[in-house]
Amino acid sequence: MKQEVISVPEIHCGHCKAAIEGALQPLDGVETATVDVADATVSVSYDPDTVSRTDLVAVIEEQGYEVPA
Repeated sequence: MKQEVISVPEIHCGHCKAAIEGALQPLDGVETATVDVADATVSVSYDPDTVSRTDLVAVIEEQGYEVPA
């Protein structure tokens, strides 16, 4: 498993946390996805052979949150 911490500056509340975690956790290859509202980050443990960082970012952006490059 690979661990990735993705900065998402627009995270600011429990709804943000629920939306992002709820979208990432069902993905094939994602073991855990945890949003830290205070730090505005998403920590994801995933299998890079199944899902890529690009896929993770795309799912976050589909929820309406911008991920800086």
